[in-house]
Amino acid sequence: MTSGIALCASADLKDGGVAVPFDLLYDGQVCRAFAVRFQGQVHAYLNRCTHVAMEMDFRPNRFFDAAGRWLICATHGAVYQPDTGACAGGPCNGGLTPIFLSEAAGMVRWHTDHRAQPIVYFP
Repeated sequence: MTSGIALCASADLKDGGVAVPFDLLYDGQVCRAFAVRFQGQVHAYLNRCTHVAMEMDFRPNRFFDAAGRWLICATHGAVYQPDTGACAGGPCNGGLTPIFLSEAAGMVRWHTDHRAQPIVYFP
């Protein structure tokens, strides 16, 4: 495994708190993704509801319900499990698309694969 792309400091992600957004190429399309912490572990998903392919946050970088227990799509109310991205209720059509993260030495990193790639800008 490569060392990954630095996303944020570990301290930037609080359990059930504000997400850290990032952009990537997913299957060749520019997409927004988000990283969250839930029960001490970091998780990341494409910011795309499975009900209708639109961004889920109800305010910028806010995905958790008030109790910090579920990820909710603000538009149609689909509810997802934060640790797996699986549909937990509402109008889901499957689970969220995970993006692989790691955490070590106070840093959260995301890792590329054949579908998720960094965006490369040319001057």
